[in-house]
Amino acid sequence: MVREIFNQIVESLVSLIGSLDYFGIFILMTIESSFIPFPSEIILIPAGVLVQRGEMSFLFVFLMGVFGSLAGALINYAIAFHLGRRGVDRLIKKYGKIFFIGEDSLEKSDKFFNKHGEITTFVGRLIPVVRQLISIPAGFSKMPLGKFCFYTSLGAGIWTAILIGLGYLFGENMAVIEQNLSTISWLLLFFVLVVVLIYLLVRKEKR
Repeated sequence: MVREIFNQIVESLVSLIGSLDYFGIFILMTIESSFIPFPSEIILIPAGVLVQRGEMSFLFVFLMGVFGSLAGALINYAIAFHLGRRGVDRLIKKYGKIFFIGEDSLEKSDKFFNKHGEITTFVGRLIPVVRQLISIPAGFSKMPLGKFCFYTSLGAGIWTAILIGLGYLFGENMAVIEQNLSTISWLLLFFVLVVVLIYLLVRKEKR
């Protein structure tokens, strides 16, 4: 009985994503990447199922996922760039609870960015919670827009491809997907640590 209900929920998500089409994926990923909490897993994994069924194109789903992630990140970047730290702090104090954004979360992302530099806009896209907020300290520091877009798109592209791939490989078996998502999260964390380490070593050599 539980499995039947679970399968119905999965099928409903797949049908929803299918009805929204590619532009819908772009809009939802823009929302997910901005300050509004919305998990990318429930967008891209069902889209991967539709790719497996031949009802959607992997390339178009991937591009809409990346462009949507970049668009949402640019919203955060622009807000931080123009309002500065004080302006954003005021917004969080006033509206943070609505969007489940706390001052502590922003402070952690800020410290992460200040400690590791611009590369964090890439590796931050692979870390839950940080993924949504890392664009804000990039805006505070007025990071060059070209670099910001490049690193953000690169990180978003990896995450997008992974989620689509999970939906494609495992179809509607969300239990298997959930198990693999946990494993992938640990592998991504290891990958992030390696990238940061290499980046820090290169910076040290240049100095």
